[in-house]
Amino acid sequence: MDSVLRAQARIGPRALLITAAALPLTGWTVHAVALHKRLAATRRDPLTGLLRRDSYTARARRLLARHGDDTAVVIVDQDHFKAVNDTMGHPAGDAVLAATAARLTAWAGPRAAVGRLGGDEFAVVLALPAARLEQRLAQLVRMLHTPVVLDDGRTVDVAASVGAAASHAVGSRDLTVLQRAADAALYDGKHSGRAAVASPAHTTVPSINGRRAGRPGTAVWGRAA
Repeated sequence: MDSVLRAQARIGPRALLITAAALPLTGWTVHAVALHKRLAATRRDPLTGLLRRDSYTARARRLLARHGDDTAVVIVDQDHFKAVNDTMGHPAGDAVLAATAARLTAWAGPRAAVGRLGGDEFAVVLALPAARLEQRLAQLVRMLHTPVVLDDGRTVDVAASVGAAASHAVGSRDLTVLQRAADAALYDGKHSGRAAVASPAHTTVPSINGRRAGRPGTAVWGRAA
C-alpha cells in the first residue's frame, strides 16, 4: 500500500486528473464505434451487403450532381428467379442474389451507388462516359449470365435483364426520371440477352412512384425514386 501511495505522489495530482478524465472518454469511444457499426448495418441489405433503398438513393443523387451528363442509371432484374427458388430451394435463391450483388459491385467499382431495390431487383448509378456505355453494359450482361456455383457443388444457370438510362441521352439528371426510363427500357428488352438503353421516349412511360406502371412493387415503392 505504501508503494502505491509513493507512486501516486510521484505522478502528481495533475497527471492523475488527466488519467481519470480519460477513462470515461475511452468508454464513449467504444460506444461510438458500436453505434457507428449499428448505423452502418441499417444502411446495408443483410443478405447482399448492398445499400438499402434510402442510402442508395442519397448516394445516387450525389453522384448525379457531381458527374452530370457522364452518369448512367442501370436497373437489373433477375430472370426466372422464382423458378430457382421453386426448384432448387430458397438457399439457392439467396446464393444467386448474393452472387448478383457481388458481380454488380465488382462491375461498378467502389465509387458507384449499388443498391438492392427489393426481391431480385437491383440498381446501379455510376460515372460512365457515353463512349464506353455499350461496351460496359455488354460486359455486365456477360457477368450476370455466368452460372452460379453453390456451396454443395450444384450449378445454377442464371440470367438477368438490364436497362440503362444515360443522363446525356435522356436529357435529365433527375434520379426518378432516369430510373423510370431505365426500368421501361429493361422491359422493352426483357429476356433478350442484351442490355436495353433508354431513349427520351422512355421517360414518358406511365409510372407510379417513379417506376413503370404495372411493375410488381410499384404500389409500395415509396418516394425515394
